[in-house]
Amino acid sequence: MLLNMLLSFCIGAFVGVAAHIQKNGKLIKPRKTKRFIYLGFFEDVIMGALAAVLVVLSANPESVIAVIVTAMIAGLGGEAILKGLDLLKMREKKE
Repeated sequence: MLLNMLLSFCIGAFVGVAAHIQKNGKLIKPRKTKRFIYLGFFEDVIMGALAAVLVVLSANPESVIAVIVTAMIAGLGGEAILKGLDLLKMREKKE
C-alpha cells in the first residue's frame, strides 16, 4: 500500500509538471509579491500528486501497471477538476 502511494505520488507529480508545461509552454517559477505567493509549477505538481494518490487509494488497484495507469489519469484529471470548479464559480457569479 505504501509503495502504491509513493509510486502514484511520483507519477502524479511528473504528470502535473507535464500538464503545466503543456498549459503554459514553459516552467513558471514560484514568486512572491506584496500580497500573494504564486506557486508556479509547484501548484500543478501538488494537484497532480494529490489527485493521483487519492484516486489510487480509492481504486485500490492490484498490479503495478494498474497503479501507474490510474495515477497518470488522475494526475491529468487534477487539472480538469480545477477547471470544472472554476467554471462553477464563474456561473454562480453570473447568476
